[in-house]
Amino acid sequence: MSTNKLTIKNMVCRRCILAVESIFKEMSVTPILISLGEVVLENPLTTEQNLELRDKLLSAGFELLDDQRKQQIERIKAIVIEHVHHRVDDKFNFPEVLSAELNREYSTLSKLFSETEGITIEQFVILQKIEKVKELLVYNEMSLSEISDQLGYSSVAHLSSQFKKITGFTPTQFRLQGISHRKTLDNV
Repeated sequence: MSTNKLTIKNMVCRRCILAVESIFKEMSVTPILISLGEVVLENPLTTEQNLELRDKLLSAGFELLDDQRKQQIERIKAIVIEHVHHRVDDKFNFPEVLSAELNREYSTLSKLFSETEGITIEQFVILQKIEKVKELLVYNEMSLSEISDQLGYSSVAHLSSQFKKITGFTPTQFRLQGISHRKTLDNV
């Protein structure tokens, strides 16, 4: 059985997966798997289906990617987002995980990401972690120490200094400000 893998830009959360799932259902196409940034089909789409899918994805805020480099970038982003936002994974060693999951040397992935995105993978991870910290601060269910542990920071001081550097606020100041300073994941 040959499979067909599609890469979709801006699939950054579980709701995105549901939205893409709905598009395929509307088209009467049943994917084998839908995950962040990726859809696996048993058979390739026809030209007409491909055009219809592109239109439906664009109208929902997504984009079907054909370019190998763009696909690789989206996979990197999806893996980082999955680990930072959807797993309690304080020991996430992104160079090892990315190399293993994408079957490429980290230095190659890092260079491609930096050239394409204008920031390093490390900076992207930090931005994602800060957005997760914002989310957890707004929910106000965890202490700063618990948040620091969950996201793999070496200390509360390290988290606080990185948070202030990125947002201009201390975590406490942000908690008092509330939700108005959060970004959607596809805008990070």
